[in-house]
Amino acid sequence: MTSAVRRRLLRVAPAAAVLLAVTACSSDAQETTPAAPSSASPGQQDTTAPIPPSPSGSTAMDIQVTLDGRPVEATLNDSPPARDFAALLPLTLNLEDFHGIERVADLPRKLDTPGAPEPVAAKVGDIAYYAPWGNLALFYQDGPAPSADLLVLGHLDVSADQLGRATRITIEAAS
Repeated sequence: MTSAVRRRLLRVAPAAAVLLAVTACSSDAQETTPAAPSSASPGQQDTTAPIPPSPSGSTAMDIQVTLDGRPVEATLNDSPPARDFAALLPLTLNLEDFHGIERVADLPRKLDTPGAPEPVAAKVGDIAYYAPWGNLALFYQDGPAPSADLLVLGHLDVSADQLGRATRITIEAAS
């Protein structure tokens, strides 16, 4: 068994266990014990229960991004590598072109990648992390096929043309 297959199985095993537990505990009978009271006040989310994933598989975190001095809307997903990236903020990075597809920059350190979401092919505007080199990649063209080495961390709401010409990015936590 290859290491990639083992990693994939390790990622899927916890989800399969939860699915089996939920399925085993489900029934059409009405619950007879009252639900535990929520510690959240009205209008506040209860953080003791897992947050259901969004269609992209995670909850978005807003960030402030300035691209060549111009603000652009951006979000990070709520994956462990994206949260580790957010811990590095604020960052100002010089960008270089890579293969006519992405703008790249070195990060101050490598990110923790355990618990990363399943690989997906990068799309225009995606903020990604290339684990083997420890660099940030901003895609201004659609990227290659999904790879366990390329982790999508979030997305920039910017045109491919503007992103393809970018030379400097500042990323800060949203206030």
